[in-house]
Amino acid sequence: MPTPRYVPDALTIGQALSRHSALGQLQLRLRQSNACFDAIREALPGALVKAVQAGPVDDAGWTLLAANAAVAAKLRQLQPRLEDALRERGLAVATIRIKVLQQV
Repeated sequence: MPTPRYVPDALTIGQALSRHSALGQLQLRLRQSNACFDAIREALPGALVKAVQAGPVDDAGWTLLAANAAVAAKLRQLQPRLEDALRERGLAVATIRIKVLQQV
């Protein structure tokens, strides 16, 4: 088994992301997506939280990823409440898109 080599000038992932503009934008959008999910978590019924994931944020809005079609349908019913929760936290999201995760 080879021994791991020490790289003296290695960057942490956070340092690498902050030093590259495109990666820095990616890191910012990831933080925005997580902040949006934290804002809506309390508006979701308990069992639904585990079936939903935060998706990407872009200029057009934010995507929620549903585990299946039934979860997506419930999210669509809750969408006005979720948008209100985002506004209450001061998170400006143009729209919430809801997509079903592909089952592999």
